[in-house]
Amino acid sequence: MPKTIQLRRGVGTSLTKFRMKKQGRIAYIGGSITEMPKGYSFLATQMISGMFPTAKLDFINAGVSSTCSNTGAFRIGRDVFSRGKVDLLFIEFAVNDNQDGHLKPVSTVRAMEGMVRQAYANNPEMDIVFLYTANESHNQTFHSGKVPREIRAMEKVARYYRIPSICFAQEVAFRIAAGEFDWANDFGGVHPAQFGNEIYCSLIKELLELSGEDSSAEVPAELIDENSLVKGKFLPPSVAEFDKNWTLGIPDWESLPGVKRDRFTGVPTLFTTTPGAELTLSFSGTCIGFYLTAGPDAGCIRYSIDGSPFKKADLLHPFSAGLHYPYTKMLAEDLAPGMHTLILQVSKTHNPKSCGNALRIMNFAVNEI
Repeated sequence: MPKTIQLRRGVGTSLTKFRMKKQGRIAYIGGSITEMPKGYSFLATQMISGMFPTAKLDFINAGVSSTCSNTGAFRIGRDVFSRGKVDLLFIEFAVNDNQDGHLKPVSTVRAMEGMVRQAYANNPEMDIVFLYTANESHNQTFHSGKVPREIRAMEKVARYYRIPSICFAQEVAFRIAAGEFDWANDFGGVHPAQFGNEIYCSLIKELLELSGEDSSAEVPAELIDENSLVKGKFLPPSVAEFDKNWTLGIPDWESLPGVKRDRFTGVPTLFTTTPGAELTLSFSGTCIGFYLTAGPDAGCIRYSIDGSPFKKADLLHPFSAGLHYPYTKMLAEDLAPGMHTLILQVSKTHNPKSCGNALRIMNFAVNEI
């Protein structure tokens, strides 16, 4: 088994700046574990601030519940780098790639490499740390003597770019197996209790203390995957052309069954519940998808790219039964660079577990190469 902390080149460049220049910006991007108000990111912010009490440090928490690494690669520019130059970046998506997105390793590699390349475009001297949080599936995999596939994929990117990583999941699994604490009652489960978050923070502190003065390194010229999301971005839904069956605005959320998260209820959305509703989107890049909220009434779609035969996609997510669940639905990930045209139609039929034909698009997702 690999070490819990893979120091590689460390994070000395950012720490030296915080100490010498007494200023800097630290960002966290991930899912709900990062977003937690009193979670590891909150504790790490307190810890880092305490290490540099005279420095003016700006902290960004870009955790968004349910989001996987692919959504991260499309939103990192908007949610993190739009604030300016970042010195130290923590990326946390191991749990969500496992239990939410069920991403294939190739998609995880493309997303993680995409975020890394976008980070270095923001600041070539940025320090980055990959964080692999724990869930029940990770516990079982480590107990069987294996490493979860999404963590293996993330480590492929970390090794290539010599990015330090902390495998929280391995540490937790081994300590549970040793009888040090219980997963649900002591650690707190996938969304850790104070005890669990303190373990996560202590490992971050250990990595920081192990780092030297300089962590700069030359970025490899070649990509691991030519389709990595190095130009990943969200486009507003208004860029599409759509027929009269669509509305661009705010859905009447109060009239809809299912839980709604406040983060999304005020977001301009392109939405319809009408079978046969059609939209067309011209876009540039190597992939196309859309960021949606899929609730109990999520429908199915038919879509064609560049005149190809129509394919079908079911938008109902396993977590949609009682929640308008946010996720990025990818329609194509291996397109040739250049201009393309998407035609999307709402199907007349829907999943038997759904109660409708709804589609609510918050953004289109492209890799503009």
